[in-house]
Amino acid sequence: MSKRTRDEDDATVTFDADVDDYVPYVPVRERRADKYRKIASTLRRPTEPDHSDHDSDRDEPQAGPRSTVALIDQAAEMRKAEKPKSELQREYELEQEILQAQTQKKALFSAAELAKDVHYTESLTTSWRPPAHIRAMTEKQLADVRKKWHIITEGEDIPPPIKTFREMRLPAPILAHLKEKGIAKPTPIQVQGLPAVLSGRDMIGIAFTGSGKTLVFTLPLIMLALEAEMRLPFVQGEGPIGMVLCPSRELARQTYDVAMGMCSALERGGYPQIRTLLCMGGISMQEQSDVLRKGPHVLVATPGRLQDMLEKGKINLTSCKYLCMDEADRMVDMGFEEDVRNIMAYFKGQRQTLLFSATMPKKIQNFARSALVRPVVVNVGRAGAANLDVIQEVEYVKQEAKIVYLLECLQKTPPPVLVFAENKNDVDDIHEYLLLKGVDCVAIHGGKDQAEREYAVKAFKDGKADVLVATDVASKGLDFAQIQHVINYDMPKEIEDYVHRIGRTGRSGKTGVATTFINRNSSEQILLDLKYLLKEAKQRVPPVLDALEDPNEKFRMQAGGDIVDGLDVDCTFCGGLGHRITNCPKLEVQRKQQMSSHRSMHAGSGAGEY
Repeated sequence: MSKRTRDEDDATVTFDADVDDYVPYVPVRERRADKYRKIASTLRRPTEPDHSDHDSDRDEPQAGPRSTVALIDQAAEMRKAEKPKSELQREYELEQEILQAQTQKKALFSAAELAKDVHYTESLTTSWRPPAHIRAMTEKQLADVRKKWHIITEGEDIPPPIKTFREMRLPAPILAHLKEKGIAKPTPIQVQGLPAVLSGRDMIGIAFTGSGKTLVFTLPLIMLALEAEMRLPFVQGEGPIGMVLCPSRELARQTYDVAMGMCSALERGGYPQIRTLLCMGGISMQEQSDVLRKGPHVLVATPGRLQDMLEKGKINLTSCKYLCMDEADRMVDMGFEEDVRNIMAYFKGQRQTLLFSATMPKKIQNFARSALVRPVVVNVGRAGAANLDVIQEVEYVKQEAKIVYLLECLQKTPPPVLVFAENKNDVDDIHEYLLLKGVDCVAIHGGKDQAEREYAVKAFKDGKADVLVATDVASKGLDFAQIQHVINYDMPKEIEDYVHRIGRTGRSGKTGVATTFINRNSSEQILLDLKYLLKEAKQRVPPVLDALEDPNEKFRMQAGGDIVDGLDVDCTFCGGLGHRITNCPKLEVQRKQQMSSHRSMHAGSGAGEY
């Protein structure tokens, strides 16, 4: 038996490299990568069948013709291809961005409505209808009436203008009361505004000072309250049916007096009693406890006191469906925005909302439109324009000579005369100086208590005082029927305040005079606004103002209808004519205040940690 040697065994397992069925070993990693490549090429393959089996390049993605050009170079070429924007267009786009940032907040919505995303699409309906012959008028006839009265309207389904109070279907006692007050026919804002409000429409009313805006929102509120009382008398715990918010106590008192006059006239004419409640700081609510107990129909209030009464549960807004904000833009500017938001939270349903002012920049109009339901905008003249019945005189007076020159200015016209100063100390100094010179005068400012303020206003209205010295607390909405002369002891910091100040004269079609002192202490920005305001009103521009250079003059020259209509009209934030929103002093002040408040909050939180 022979043994197999080691060499024989090895020979049986030896592989020959020349054999055809030899398969080399491929590592797992390479096999997996090859599998993935095949899957990827299958996914990239076009849907049409590819008959060139040997063209392996078709399985690979094809590079674009610009694949060798860097992306940053491609972007630069695209920018060059675009039509270059002019400096005017870039300025306009920047203004729109700033305005949009300022109007994002909807001040007229409550927090609850914003959280629930509540939106009303239909206006409230009322029982009032215009007479048949007014409803039968064509659109061209209505447009002719508005053109004749210089009324500009915006909105859909605008109620027709009505030229007489009798055609507005008002009760006879109201007509007699208006005639007794010397109001024989409606003013332009009343011709269009009263039918719009009586129809239940939300409205933005813009008209120059002294044009009769108060009647537009108080009269429909009285009519609404009268209708509600006649249907079902109010009892304790009910009411009000509507309210008017005012930024100052003096304006609230004046509005309350207007409403009380109409309510008393209705009661004398045999109609039910309409109870009106005045809710403002500085007065005791105990004096009106009877009205509060029986249930008020109409509420006139300042935001702070009203918010306090609502929180204490003394007033409820369950049945309230009418809200008017008088001097709406000033109310927002004076810091009442959050108070208004809080008040909104107490409404239980939709309400008719009205905003009125003589100066209402686009900032206020924009967020108002976003919150109102199918609003009607009634504009008599440009928002922020000065009353054309006021003769404006501007004089350069050195700071140290102003108080002496004031006596000379008082001789221009017979009394009564209203003198405005910027701060409380100046008001007190002027008041004391005039008393020493034997002038019968009174003074009001925010530092005086309510009794003093009411006494001063009443004495001035009754003719017991020839001169009233005041801060801007008396510039908003107050009606002094016989005043012939307004003196601005110093130029205010905002052109809106100037418009409101001089609007205390030249009311109800009468002519008045406004004298303004300027000097080096007045900012050049506000003087530019004054310069263009005088030009707009076709008033004499003194050489000291005419010599001022306007940095925006080039934009005024460039601005035309082919780019943006109205770009050079005014600042969209405050309405000033001498600047635009990009360099608005009012916006800059607000930004500084916000930064200061943020710093104080951070400082307070840091201090509290220790």
